[in-house]
Amino acid sequence: MPRFPTTRTAVRAAVLLTAALPLWVPPPSAAPGHGAPCTGRRITSWSVDPGPAAAFARYGNDNTRLDDWTGGDGTHSVRLPDGRTLWLFSDTFLDRVLPPPDPRGRPYRRRTADHGGTPLLRHNSAVVTARSGRPERTLTGDTPAAPGPLFPDPPGGGRRWPVAARVEPRVPGAHEKVVRVLLWHRRPGSGRWIFGVPHSTEVATLSLPDLRLRGIARTVDQHSVPDPGRRVLYGAAAVRDGTWTYVFGGDDPASSRASAAYLARVPAGRLGDRYGWRFWDGAHWQRRAGRAVPVLRAGGRRGVGSAFSVVRAGEGAARSGEAGGGGTWVLITMDAGRGGAAGLRTITSYWSCSPHGPWRGPNGRLTPPRPGAAEPQYVAAYNPQAHPESTAAGRLLLSYDVNWLGPPGVPPDAQVNGDVRLYRPRFLRVRLGP
Repeated sequence: MPRFPTTRTAVRAAVLLTAALPLWVPPPSAAPGHGAPCTGRRITSWSVDPGPAAAFARYGNDNTRLDDWTGGDGTHSVRLPDGRTLWLFSDTFLDRVLPPPDPRGRPYRRRTADHGGTPLLRHNSAVVTARSGRPERTLTGDTPAAPGPLFPDPPGGGRRWPVAARVEPRVPGAHEKVVRVLLWHRRPGSGRWIFGVPHSTEVATLSLPDLRLRGIARTVDQHSVPDPGRRVLYGAAAVRDGTWTYVFGGDDPASSRASAAYLARVPAGRLGDRYGWRFWDGAHWQRRAGRAVPVLRAGGRRGVGSAFSVVRAGEGAARSGEAGGGGTWVLITMDAGRGGAAGLRTITSYWSCSPHGPWRGPNGRLTPPRPGAAEPQYVAAYNPQAHPESTAAGRLLLSYDVNWLGPPGVPPDAQVNGDVRLYRPRFLRVRLGP
C-alpha cells in the first residue's frame, strides 16, 4: 500500500487493504483481441535474489552523504531510456547509519535516530541506479540542507505517494520522452484514515535525462464521492499494451479487509491529460470515473490490496512482460483476505486473459523470508511489486517491503531505527508457470 508510514497503526490500516482469493483454475482460452493463447498462470517457483537488496544496503549504509536514502517503502521502479532505473519510494529515511554491534551487543546496523535524531523524510523520494544496478543518487525536493519530498505536499495539506511510473512521449507522437509518475493524493486523516483520506489521482512529469519535476496534473478527482471508502485511487500498476496504457487502482473500504480492483486506460503519451482517461464500466470504456465498476470484486476471500502489481506473462508477451502479442495477465498481491497473519506474511496471485477480467484465483501462496529482528513475530511483509524490466532467464524480479508491527501501544520507531533492515526492500526471483 501505499505508502505505508512507519507507525504501527498506519501499517495495520494499510494491511487491511491487501488481498485474498479462491482456488479453482479454469481451462485455457484465447486472449481477446490477440492470436496468442492465454493459459492460467501462477508463481510456480521462487528464490531469494540478494543482489538488489545488497546494492541498496551498501548505498544506505554509506555515510559519505547524510541527505540521501537509508531506507524506504513503496518500491516502484521504471527503466529509463539510457539504461538507468528510477526507484520510487514513499516514506524515506535519511541520516547516518552506525555499524554493529548496537548498544545491546546485537549485530544490527542502526540509524542515529536511535539516539533521538529525526531522519524520516515523509511522503516520497526517488533513487537512481546505474545500468549495473548500483544506486547513484537520491532525488528529493528543496535543498540538501533541508530535504523535502520530491513531489511536494499539495496545497492545503496532505500527502502525495508515488506509485506506478512509465516512460512515454511528452505528447502523442513526439520524439521527446518524459517520465510520468502516478501519485496518490491523500488528505490529512486519523483513525481508519491515519495514512490519509483518499482524494485524487495525479500524474507528475519528470524531464529526461535530468529527472527534473516539470509539473503535476490532477487526472482523476474523487473528493466529491461522499464515502471515502468508495473513492478509487489509480496507479497500483500501469501496463503498456500496444497503443494503450492500462492503469489499475483500488478503493479503500472501511468495512472490508480487502479492496476491489478497478481499471482505466489512457493512450500512450496522455497519462498526464485527464481528457485522455477512460474507465471500464463492465461493458464499455467511458469518460466518467464515477461509472467505473470493479474488474475484481472484494468479498469472501477475494479482493486486492491497494498495493498490488500486474504483469504480462505467457506466449506472445514480450520479455519485459508488457508489450503486445497476447499472453496472460497476472495480478500479484498480499493474501490478507484469509485473515490472521496471512495478510502480513503471504503473497498470492490471480490471472486473466484480459485486463478487465474475469480474474481467476487466488492461485498458490508464497511466504517470503523476513529479516531476523529481535522479535521476528512482529515483522510484517507487504506491498509486493513486480519489476518486469529486470526479468532475467524467465524469472521476474519481485520486491516486497518489511516493517515492524509490534504489540498494541508499542511504537515501531525504536525497532525500525535500531535495525535498518526493517525498512528496506527485499527481492525475490519468481517463475510464472501453468
